[in-house]
Amino acid sequence: MLLETTKYMRYKRLSLLLALAGALLVAGGAAGLVAARSAAAPLVLAKTPHPDRNAARAQLRSLSRPTRRRPLRATVSLYEHTVRRLTLRRQGCSAAKRGVGGIVILDFGQPAYNGHTYGTYLFSGRFAGNKIITRAMFAYAYGYNRCVRRPSSLRIRLARGTNNYHLHVPSAYRAGRKWARETMALQHALSVHGIEDRVTSAAADDVEPAWDRTFHHTRDFFRGFRDARTGHTLFNFGSLDGGVGSVWNARQFFFVTSGMRYAQAIPEIYNHAMAREWAELAHIARHRYHRPLRFAGVMTTHTSGNHGMKPRVAHKTLVRALVARLGASAASVPPTLTNIRAAD
Repeated sequence: MLLETTKYMRYKRLSLLLALAGALLVAGGAAGLVAARSAAAPLVLAKTPHPDRNAARAQLRSLSRPTRRRPLRATVSLYEHTVRRLTLRRQGCSAAKRGVGGIVILDFGQPAYNGHTYGTYLFSGRFAGNKIITRAMFAYAYGYNRCVRRPSSLRIRLARGTNNYHLHVPSAYRAGRKWARETMALQHALSVHGIEDRVTSAAADDVEPAWDRTFHHTRDFFRGFRDARTGHTLFNFGSLDGGVGSVWNARQFFFVTSGMRYAQAIPEIYNHAMAREWAELAHIARHRYHRPLRFAGVMTTHTSGNHGMKPRVAHKTLVRALVARLGASAASVPPTLTNIRAAD
C-alpha cells in the first residue's frame, strides 16, 4: 500500500529545484505584508493605482499572519496501524496534552470488505470493520476529553479517514454510505457520553487521482456519503497529482473538493508546485462554476527526516498562490493546520 512518504519523495526533486524561487517569493510576500500593515486603510485607492495588489496584500495579512498571542500550531493526524482502544485512548490523551485544537484525521487505510462487513485495510495490512473503527475513534475522543487541562476552550473535529486506493469493495457507493452512517454513529456516542462540547465527528478521504484514474470508484463513494444525508463534513485531504487535466478534469476535481454538498478541502501542500495546482483549480471553480473552493485548512507531512514544508509555511504558500492567481477574489483558507504521520 502506498504511504504519504512515498508521495512526498515524488515531489522532492521538484521542491529542490524550486527552493530558490520559493525563497524569493517568501521574501517578496513578507515585504508586501509590511507595506500593507503601514497603510491605515488597505482598500482606499487614493494613494495607489494598483487596487488588485492592495486588496491582495490585505488578503495575505488577514489569512496568513498569526496573532502574537496565539501563533498557529498544527494538530497531529495519524496513519493508523491498529484499532486497539487502549492505544487510541493514549493517542487522544497525548493530543490533549499538546494543547492544540482543530481538525484531527485518523486515517484507517483503504476501504475494504471481508465478506461480511465493510471496513478498511489498516496500514498494518489487517482488516478492521466499520463499527470497530467507530469504537476506536470514541476511545481517542475519550482520551482527549479526559486529558484536556481545565479550564480550557480546546476542541477538535475528529475525522474518520480513508483513501481511494484500489477500493476492495463490492460497491463503492455502499462503502461511502456506510462511512457516513458510522460518522453519525460516533457523533451520537459523543453526545450520549457528554463529550460533544469537546469533540465532534467528521469524515475524511485522502483522494489521489492516480489511484483511481477512471474516477468512478471515488465518485460513487462520495455519492454514497452524500446520499446518507447525515450532515457531516467529508474532508478531502488529498492532492491533485499534476493539476487539472493531468489525470482528472476540472469537474471531477471540483466535485470531490466543493461540488458535493458535504465536501471540503484540506489540501496537501508539500511544496510550491502543489500550492499552484490548487490555486489553478480555485481559479477554474470561481470562473467556470461561479463558486469558491471550500478550504477547511492545510495538510502537511513534515518530519525531521524528510525536511518537508512545515504547516505554517505551507499555509502561507497556499494563501500566496491563491492571491497571485485570483487577487482579491481568492478563497479564504482557515488557519487550521494538521501534520500527518505514522502512528507510533
